[in-house]
Amino acid sequence: MRLVDYLDKGASLGPENPCLTMGAETVTYGDVQRSSHRIAWALQRSGIQPGDKVAILSANDPVAFSCVFGISRAGAVWCPVNPRNEAAENRDLLDLFDCRALIYQKAFEGLVERIRPDLPNLISLVCLDGETDEVPSFGIWLGGESDPVDIAPVDDVALLVGTGGTTGRPKGVMLTGRNIETMTALTLMGYPFEGRPVYLALAPLTHAAGVLCFPILALGGQVVIMPKPDLTQFLSLIESKRVTHTFLPPTLIYMLLEHADLATTDLGSLQCFWYGAAPISPARLEDALTRIGPVMAQLFGQSEAPMMVSMLPPKEHFNADGTVARARLASAGRPGPLVIVGIMDAQGNLQPSGERGEVVVRSSLVMTGYYKNEAATAEASKFGWHHTGDIGYLDADNYLFIVDRAKDMIITGGFNVYSVEVEQALLEHPDIQDCGVIGMPDDKWGERVVAVVQPHAGRTVDADEIIRFVKSRIGSVKAPKEIVVWPDLPRSKVGKVLKNEIKGQLTS
Repeated sequence: MRLVDYLDKGASLGPENPCLTMGAETVTYGDVQRSSHRIAWALQRSGIQPGDKVAILSANDPVAFSCVFGISRAGAVWCPVNPRNEAAENRDLLDLFDCRALIYQKAFEGLVERIRPDLPNLISLVCLDGETDEVPSFGIWLGGESDPVDIAPVDDVALLVGTGGTTGRPKGVMLTGRNIETMTALTLMGYPFEGRPVYLALAPLTHAAGVLCFPILALGGQVVIMPKPDLTQFLSLIESKRVTHTFLPPTLIYMLLEHADLATTDLGSLQCFWYGAAPISPARLEDALTRIGPVMAQLFGQSEAPMMVSMLPPKEHFNADGTVARARLASAGRPGPLVIVGIMDAQGNLQPSGERGEVVVRSSLVMTGYYKNEAATAEASKFGWHHTGDIGYLDADNYLFIVDRAKDMIITGGFNVYSVEVEQALLEHPDIQDCGVIGMPDDKWGERVVAVVQPHAGRTVDADEIIRFVKSRIGSVKAPKEIVVWPDLPRSKVGKVLKNEIKGQLTS
């Protein structure tokens, strides 16, 4: 299926049904279908050919998301560009992707002006909510009535997603219609969907929140879009819109658990509250199961194998007798039914249950490769498996436990220390809201374990007491040798703690 086929499927279930909502404005499936044809027609008039790359630079917005379907209908490739990236990063991505057109919001006009001279391949620029002497407004660009457009994609590539490499140079993940179809099928197979779903998108539509829209659309559901993160409004919308499905990264779930309105908000409509993008504290997750409800649902994936490598649906958070399955909360769930997961050593040997190694994957979920980067593609697919870069193990019941990113493992005194394990112990402390654990050079130990912690608002922490707290849980070898207290931590666009930035600040 093409990306636009999810829209068309939803429209076949009722073109008058609400499709995209933001604030008081709602557009129906029929509205978005008609817009997609006009957008595809305008792209053709602008010289965009099937297989060309078209980027969207926008905050969460229904019109911008509608452009995704027009790009797909024109047979072109959607390139989601994160508006929170630095100008140089977006320039490098658009150049790498050979983008031919850029659709953007006026709020990013300054950024576009800075990078445009370095992007000679761009033949068309369109401003969604404004215009300049050189760049037409969206309405003018669309023109009047258009002919229907429906073009098959080239080589099935549906979108190009930017991801950082170990060298700092960006890579372009080529995802096909088959990849997204597999992800959608896994979502619909693995998680609860009763009736017509209502999905609340707070996280960026350029990331997980965007691709999770496709299974919703396939069921004719409604997508409620938030233009910016606001947990007060998030809770209000769950109640007023009777939201059934949503997604947040763990960092925002931690903040939600502290929100004053949580206890008084009616969350009874929720069927599935997805969490992912970073490891979650089992202690905080158990709290969420009590205070948000038995609807928490984990997903684990990466840009190269989107979302559903392994899955932990709501019911698997509990034992058969209804008690919380505490040991299972630390897992990333079990491999999806269309996914094979293995644990591999450096020589390409698959490891038995309980042994640690790199998490590797075989599935039609896995990307077709990195755009114009054969060497990186070959490295990621050694021994016939996709290599995730995560260290983990499978237990006797086939639950996957992620213990660290390979690059984040700390070797101290000859022992391997996994930063995630230390972070999970720290997050059990009642005064710590969030943390990041890194290895720093040490003359005696080679590396020493350093924890940067963010206290809960209004609380103070004692470094020596925290070290004793962690030692009592995971032992002295793994416990931090140093505690640094910061009022906030550097985070990515999707809420992940940025350990490279922490290390950079500590060494600068």
